[in-house]
Amino acid sequence: MVDGTQGEANRDGWGAPGTDAVLRTLAPDLAERFAALGLPTRTLAHEPVFTVGQSQELRGAIPGAHTKNLFLKDKKSRLFLVVAEEDTPIDLKTLHTRIGAQGRLSFGSPEQMRERLGVEPGSVTAFGVVNDADGVVTLVLDERLLGHDIINCHPLTNRGTTSIARDHLLALFAAVSHDPLVVRLEADAAELASGQTP
Repeated sequence: MVDGTQGEANRDGWGAPGTDAVLRTLAPDLAERFAALGLPTRTLAHEPVFTVGQSQELRGAIPGAHTKNLFLKDKKSRLFLVVAEEDTPIDLKTLHTRIGAQGRLSFGSPEQMRERLGVEPGSVTAFGVVNDADGVVTLVLDERLLGHDIINCHPLTNRGTTSIARDHLLALFAAVSHDPLVVRLEADAAELASGQTP
């Protein structure tokens, strides 16, 4: 693992906006966006990861919630970026009923991913909405994720993990006109037993 925490950190480990040197190396345009908005981040560089399991093995002890991300499309070709805590079970058979999609969901293509989020397969991240200038992608956040003060996402590449305060992440979404749809993605035991979902 490459230790790439940012320099010029304050006593809480956060540097001033724009001082995340690792982020500037991995994703300079994203780093500029954060700096322009005055949003501090901390980034750790590591070997490329493609699954939640690989991420857990490589990242070490990074505080906060870690995300998993699904880039999906519905029957009418509407696109959705679903962001949840990494251990949240998501039932793709019923997810459309929770997020207002038309019919069952399937995965978006690598071409759509590149065009709309500016990322390659394996690097899907909540930060990808900064590249969706036309507002085509609907951003969906699991409400459980918002219970954490710090949220960790790939910095548009699976070669790093970037930590950001929850409120700063929401500020980023607002700045790029992607106010999220916040829903409870995990069905509770009673819903699973009855076969009903909200």
